[in-house]
Amino acid sequence: MLKKYGQPLVYKVIDPLIDSLVRNKVHPNAITTIGLVINFLAAIVFVIGAEFGERNDHSYVGWAGAIILFAGLFDMIDGQLARKGNLASKFGALYDSVLDRYSEMIMFLGICYYLVSHDYFLSSLFAFIAMIGSVMVSYTRARAEGLGVDASVGLMQRPERIVIIGLTAIACGLFSNIVGGDIKVNVDWMPIPIFETISIFTFPLAILAVMANITAIKRLNHSKKVLEEKE
Repeated sequence: MLKKYGQPLVYKVIDPLIDSLVRNKVHPNAITTIGLVINFLAAIVFVIGAEFGERNDHSYVGWAGAIILFAGLFDMIDGQLARKGNLASKFGALYDSVLDRYSEMIMFLGICYYLVSHDYFLSSLFAFIAMIGSVMVSYTRARAEGLGVDASVGLMQRPERIVIIGLTAIACGLFSNIVGGDIKVNVDWMPIPIFETISIFTFPLAILAVMANITAIKRLNHSKKVLEEKE
C-alpha cells in the first residue's frame, strides 16, 4: 500500500527538488551517501539519549524517529534522481543497496544501545531480531534476483520498516512529553509491565521483528517454488 499510494504522493511533493538536483548535476550516489550520514545522526541521538537521558525521558526517541523518516526521503530521492537524470547504472544500484544495509544496521545499533542502556532488555532483543529480519528480507530478494527470480513478495519491505520505526518513535516521544514518560500498567502475575510509555515504540518493533522474518521465509519459499518450476 505504501508503494502503491504513498510513494506517488511523496514523489509529487519532492519532484521539484529532484528537477533542481538534475539541473545542478547532483549525482545520485551523493544523495545515497547523505542518507547514510543522516542515519548515523539518528543512531548518535539514540546513543546520547542512552548516555545522558533519563529513563522516563523519551524525547531522544522522538527526535531520532524524525531523523529516521527524514533519512528515508533520501532513499526515495536517489532512485528518482537516477531515473530522471539518466544516471542509473549497475554500480549505482549496488552502491544504493550496500549503503541501505549499512544505514539500517546503524539505525538498529542505535536503537539496541538505547534500549539496553535503559534496561529494556526484552525490547532490545526484539530490536536485534528485527535487524536480522530486515537484513534477511533484503538479502533473500537480492540472492533470488541473482538466480533470476523476482522475490519482491511479502510485507515489511524497507519503506514499511522505516515508516513504522520512524512514526512510532515520534509517537513515543510526543506521548512521553504530553502524557508522561513513567506510565506503567502492571498485573500481579506478570514480572514486567504489560504497558509503559516506551511500549508505543517497542510493541510495533516486536511486531516488525516477527513480520520481517516471516517475510524473509515467505520470499525463500516463493523462490523455491519458482526455481523448482524452472528446473
